[in-house]
Amino acid sequence: MALKDFLVVVDDTPASVARLDLAARLAARCDAHLTVLYAFTDMVLPGYIEAEIPQDLRESRRQSRKDQTDRLAMAFDDAMRRHGLTDRSEWLVQEGDPTITAAVRGRYADLIVVGQPDPDRDREQLVAQPGDLLFECGRPLLVVPYAGRFPTIGERVLVGWNGSREAARAVGDALPLLTTAKRVVVMAANPKPGPNGLGDEPCADIARHLSRHGCRVEATHVATDVVEPGDTLLNMAADESCDLVVMGAYGRSRFRELVLGGMTRFMLRHMTVPVLMSH
Repeated sequence: MALKDFLVVVDDTPASVARLDLAARLAARCDAHLTVLYAFTDMVLPGYIEAEIPQDLRESRRQSRKDQTDRLAMAFDDAMRRHGLTDRSEWLVQEGDPTITAAVRGRYADLIVVGQPDPDRDREQLVAQPGDLLFECGRPLLVVPYAGRFPTIGERVLVGWNGSREAARAVGDALPLLTTAKRVVVMAANPKPGPNGLGDEPCADIARHLSRHGCRVEATHVATDVVEPGDTLLNMAADESCDLVVMGAYGRSRFRELVLGGMTRFMLRHMTVPVLMSH
C-alpha cells in the first residue's frame, strides 16, 4: 500500500520546525497529503487550580499560547509553500493531551511523524510520547530525533530484523519507502539459530522477500556479547551512512522493558537518525 496520508505532530519544542520540514519533504516525495497537528495542554501552575490563577497571568498565558500558535502556523505555511504541498495539506490546532489527540487523529493516517522527547528539556511541557502512541494509534510511527538535521530520509535504510511479528509489521509498513531506497541493509544482532530462530543464514529470507519487491537489499548479522544490541544497530547505521532505521517495537511488554531494558526503550532514548517503528 502506498503512503498517501501523513500526520506530523508539532509542539513548542525547538526541534518542531525541523520535524515539520522533514515530514513535508517526505510527503512531497510520496505525493501524499500532509496534516499538521498542533496539540497542547496548558498546565496549571503548582499550588493553583485554574479558577484561582490571577486574571493578568491568565491573559499572559493566553497571549503566549496565541503567539506560539501563530509562529507554528507561519512555519506550516512556509514549509507547505516550499515543498509544493499548499493544496495537499491541513493545519489543525487542538487543545488536549498531545499523545491522546495524536493517537486519535493518527488512526486516519498512513504514517505518523512525531518527535523524540528531549529528557533535558521536555519535562516541563506535555509533548506526544512515542512509546504510548505505538500502543494507541494502530499506525506506524516515524520518530525524529530531537537533535540534528536530516537532509535526506529513506535513501539508505537499515532494517533491524529479529524475525518477530513486530519486525515483520514494520517491514510491511515501511515497504513503500524500502522499494524506493537506493540501498537497504537488513541486519540481525545476535541472531538465534535453529528452526525457531533466523536459520543458518540470518536475514536471508527477509532479504529475499524484499528483493521480490524490487528492493536493492543486502543482508548481514552481528554477534557480540559486549555491546548493547541498540548500540550495534546505531553503529551499523552510522557505518553504512543510513538516514533511516526500520524496526519492530515492544516485542515484550512495556513493564518488562522498564524492568529489564529493551531495544525499543533504548532506541527511543538514544536514536541518532529517524526511526520507523511498528508494534
